[in-house]
Amino acid sequence: MLLKTTGLTKTYTTSGHLITALDAVDLSFSENSFTCIVGKSGCGKTTLLRLLAGLEPAAAGTITYGNATKIGFVFQEPRLMPWLTVADNIAFAARNDTSLPKAPSEELLELLGLKEFRLAYPAQLSGGMAQRAALGRTLFQNPDLILMDEPFSALDYFTRRSLQQMLLELFHRQKKSIIFVTHDVEEALLLGQRILVMQEGSIKSDRTVDMAYPRQPASLPFQQLRLQILNAIEN
Repeated sequence: MLLKTTGLTKTYTTSGHLITALDAVDLSFSENSFTCIVGKSGCGKTTLLRLLAGLEPAAAGTITYGNATKIGFVFQEPRLMPWLTVADNIAFAARNDTSLPKAPSEELLELLGLKEFRLAYPAQLSGGMAQRAALGRTLFQNPDLILMDEPFSALDYFTRRSLQQMLLELFHRQKKSIIFVTHDVEEALLLGQRILVMQEGSIKSDRTVDMAYPRQPASLPFQQLRLQILNAIEN
């Protein structure tokens, strides 16, 4: 078992009104798994991710960390240090962690497609390259679990597809566990082994995607499952 939530609840008070962002969520995640979470804006996707990462406290419930002893987080925006090179941004955590190497390996830079850009600064990068560097910064710390909050949503279609393919290659080669939040159902189906549909802070649907990689969006099984998930989100 990688991690498990039991009765996980998060509430906010806004203008005197109590808002329930997460409502007693029970979930478990296994090792070497790729889970995608979809749902309308405000359904609790990002809140769940932030609680799992320890970025916010829960109002009630528990998170049991089994083999997820180190967790990495990839945000929607790259959040690179503009005064550091790509290589230094990736290795930023090494400044405070002597157990880490001082610089990213050639293998990691090659895998990310950043070998030729190691000395470039963030202002010299495209949006896709900047997100590759942000992912590299997370991978550099060798986490057991990677949490990703709509990391490709601001990118154009072709850049997004390229990064999706790169992420799947990383998943298969490095055997990392990934929980990936997206508003794009097609993206979830291209990537995830399991898809959770959230609605009003609860898990409405939990589906296993029984399709081999690489997946073909034009195929009948893909489109049928896409419609089923869209229906679960809308109704």
